[in-house]
Amino acid sequence: MSEAELVFLPLGGSGEIGMNMNLYGYGGEHDKKWLIIDCGVMFGDLRTPGIDLICPDISYIEDYKDDVVGMVVTHGHEDHLGAVALLAPIIGCPVYATPFTAALLRRKYEERGADFGAVIIIEMESQFTLGPFQLEMVTLTHSIPEPSGVIITTPAGTILHTGDWKIDTAPTLGPHVDKNRLKELGDQGLLAMICDSTNVFSKGESGSETMVRDNLKTVIARQTGRVAVTTFASNVARLVSVCQAAMAADRSICLLGRSMFKLIDASREAGILPEGINFVSPEEAGYLPREHVLYLCTGSQGEARAALARIARNDHRDLVLSKGDTVIFSSKIIPGNERDIFTLHNDLVNMGVHVITEKDEDIHVSGHPCRDELETMYEWARPKMAIPVHGEARHLEEHAHFAKTLGAEQSLAPRNGDVIRIAPGPLKKIDEVPSGKMFLEGDSLVPMGSISVKERKKLNWAGICVVSLTFFKNSTLASDPEITLFGTLHKSDDHLDIEDETIDEIIASIEDMSAKKRLDDDAVTNITKRAIRDVMSDLWGKRPIIAVQIHRISG
Repeated sequence: MSEAELVFLPLGGSGEIGMNMNLYGYGGEHDKKWLIIDCGVMFGDLRTPGIDLICPDISYIEDYKDDVVGMVVTHGHEDHLGAVALLAPIIGCPVYATPFTAALLRRKYEERGADFGAVIIIEMESQFTLGPFQLEMVTLTHSIPEPSGVIITTPAGTILHTGDWKIDTAPTLGPHVDKNRLKELGDQGLLAMICDSTNVFSKGESGSETMVRDNLKTVIARQTGRVAVTTFASNVARLVSVCQAAMAADRSICLLGRSMFKLIDASREAGILPEGINFVSPEEAGYLPREHVLYLCTGSQGEARAALARIARNDHRDLVLSKGDTVIFSSKIIPGNERDIFTLHNDLVNMGVHVITEKDEDIHVSGHPCRDELETMYEWARPKMAIPVHGEARHLEEHAHFAKTLGAEQSLAPRNGDVIRIAPGPLKKIDEVPSGKMFLEGDSLVPMGSISVKERKKLNWAGICVVSLTFFKNSTLASDPEITLFGTLHKSDDHLDIEDETIDEIIASIEDMSAKKRLDDDAVTNITKRAIRDVMSDLWGKRPIIAVQIHRISG
């Protein structure tokens, strides 16, 4: 047996924000046991037409799935658990999660028709062993209930995987950061810390939910018409703060949006929703005076199908907003969502609605540590080695540099697929394995470079041209080609008659073929595509996807 080593392998979340999946391996070169921490998703955008969910490529660990001892989920955000129900059954490993996180997972397993029996519910601060890994959950604070770091002890040393965290000195829901246990880690000698990098460029501290709650009470109390508040549905503490602010202003609370109902139900199931918070149905809310109702809505990021976007389009069956009403965005703008969010703001303003955002009032704080909080964590844990994760390349590199100024002897900024040897030292990249993204196409997982997505991108850019050719038995055309265009220039666009020009070029190209060649479907298809590309390029400057249908009849 070769010398045992402890390695770290990110398959998602290093070099990007989202889709977190981190692996730890311990053992010899060819007989390692693997532990997985988190298994999240990213969401599709204009670059991935038709794709809603994107998850890590697990082809590498699939080859070693018999050596995977388990998967531990640090908390319930989509970028940490959104792919668990998709990928854990493929890997075939048990999944460990605290009660609230497990409640969210159960709903995902039910949606996918997967067996939830593989999910093992553990309590906060649990200690358990998986293969060569002794694990301990350590309590942190974040923007969702039950965030936990994972202390991983092996014969090669102890490491801390933080997951997402911040230092909230006055949380409104759940316990404080267990700083005493983190300090103990430092006293005992922590080999390495694998740590959140999201806000490494932000000075100071992220701020407390208590401050947000107090400000929401003030802002909501000032409003006189209907009030709608949108925030991240997973931030249950924020939902509770909004509800408390509504009740203080003598407003009944109505939930709008599937995610809101799902998170509230999961909170009740896990026993973390405070007593006394009740909701009215949309039907009941419709009969309440404008000044006595508050709607808690999905859609803080401008999502087209979410409740708030439908309200802004006057397309929601349960709520119509008008002049004198207010919409409060108790959330940040996630990079990449600016256009959708600003469009939503403008749509609401055009309806006469007053829009309030975090730029106007202190009604949002981040769930990730800013520089002062990172400094405090390094003071507590005092790791010998620092491995930044959960960030784009610029975040990871800055964090790696910052960690050395905070006392880490060694630091290394990984990328997805990098195999990092932690022990025996020094900290070093020793290999690179296949990594990347998988797209959820309906109910199927396909590789990032799938033909279907490439075709949809081209369709989005240049449309499609469908040509139908009918030949007599003697290989002459029985009629002019029939051409159908989707997403290309048409006669109705008052441009050159691109359809007639295309048909003429197809006929000329086919007539130039020998009779023998015209009997060859592949040859006819190639000549026809070339003719179409030439016309489209000359008259339009684009080349659509081309589909050629060939029919041959006797006579």
